[in-house]
Amino acid sequence: MDALATLGTGSGIIAAACDALGVSRATFHRRQVAVAYPPAARGKRPAPARTILGPERQHIIDLLREPHFADLAPAEIYATLLDQGIYHCSIRTMYRILHEHQEVRERRRQLRHPVYQKPELLAEGPNQVWSWDITKLMGPSKWTYFYLYVIIDIFSRRVVGWHVADTESAALFKPLFEDCVAKHNVSPGQLTLHADRGPSMKAKATALMLADLGVTKSHSRPYTSNDNPFSESHFKTLKYQPQFPKRFGCAQDARTFCRHFFAWYNRDHHHLGIGLMTPDQVHYGQADAVHAARQTILDDAYRSNPERFVNRPPRPPQKPTAVWINPPAQERKTIA
Repeated sequence: MDALATLGTGSGIIAAACDALGVSRATFHRRQVAVAYPPAARGKRPAPARTILGPERQHIIDLLREPHFADLAPAEIYATLLDQGIYHCSIRTMYRILHEHQEVRERRRQLRHPVYQKPELLAEGPNQVWSWDITKLMGPSKWTYFYLYVIIDIFSRRVVGWHVADTESAALFKPLFEDCVAKHNVSPGQLTLHADRGPSMKAKATALMLADLGVTKSHSRPYTSNDNPFSESHFKTLKYQPQFPKRFGCAQDARTFCRHFFAWYNRDHHHLGIGLMTPDQVHYGQADAVHAARQTILDDAYRSNPERFVNRPPRPPQKPTAVWINPPAQERKTIA
């Protein structure tokens, strides 16, 4: 480009040189202007004589901020003022003035979403923290669903209550929960009930029932499924069963399947999260005995064939001692 600049100003010479070097003539001239007039030398562009300045410009921004104009677009304000026989400036000028004050969007004070606190719940035994949720079960047709209500104890993973209904309603959850509280002898102030922010979970009827029973309520943060991990994981276990049908013919079919599934889950399912014990064993205080019996069997195996165990004597999976929903940072390091 410097070599081209030394050829002179003849358009023919420049054109020929640009063609020979494969350089666009427009690029050459643009760069020549940039060299001759650098940005520092150009200075600030003077305002046109027609620019609105001073008090008149401030009057326009004050007008745009008035309560009856704060929610309107500049075009709407422009038309309203014209109908009132008033003209201050064009629509484009209104946008330009708003842009200077960073008010091109709504000029009223925005409604901010509340800051939701992360739930941090600890269960060190059964009937301290329950989690509940509702999932859909597909019915006989494309648009038919049944709703499965499930309450699970997060410490033992035991399903303490369930119900299949045709609708999702807080009124249907109330008798189910009251029955569970009575069956497990839950005292006021003993239990925390955790759920997401679905309509039935946040319903006033649910909140009043929990207050009457002395149960502390807890909710997940919006769009944060990890805040309700035990219910979500349980529904996956349910729906990934080989026997789980794609569709249920009627609500009674769904109840029959769930009755068999939950009986198996509570009594026979060895849950990895609770030391490969069954939920019933943990829930009803059998964990210590089961863990000790397993250790005895492994000790016998070690004495019989110690060469099979290279690093150390075998130990059964740890029995559950504490279960968290969102453990604090220091607790998370301890668990790791």
